[in-house]
Amino acid sequence: MLKDGYEEEILLRGISWQRNGNNRTLIFNLTVPLVNNNVDLCLFSLSPEELEAANYASPESYLALGELKGGIDPAGADEHWKTARTSLERIREAFVKAGYSPHTFFIGTAIEKKMAGEIWGELENGNLSNAANLNEENQLASISRWLCAL
Repeated sequence: MLKDGYEEEILLRGISWQRNGNNRTLIFNLTVPLVNNNVDLCLFSLSPEELEAANYASPESYLALGELKGGIDPAGADEHWKTARTSLERIREAFVKAGYSPHTFFIGTAIEKKMAGEIWGELENGNLSNAANLNEENQLASISRWLCAL
């Protein structure tokens, strides 16, 4: 426990692991230089030390970028999705201009039927690589496995 009473997990900035000898680092709430905006989840093909040295500016090191939208109020769910979709479009455009195409994904806590149809359409047309409802244990496990397997 830290001296101010916060648990370490409250202050975590990310996690790292190795997959088949390849480094992976997942950073939370990062201002991505190429996009010039905050992105909720960024998966890199670098160790934390390599990532820090590159200062997050190496587009080829981004494997996946995702938006996480909370809030359990079904009435506000559509607005969360619209915000996330706009952010994901901005991410895709910035990386395409730089000649890269990392995976994009969406995780939401309140997903209404109309939204689910739109998300499914984004998955089918390839704009989204993955999506999950944070309240559905199987979906959360699935997207976690997917991120770990990249």
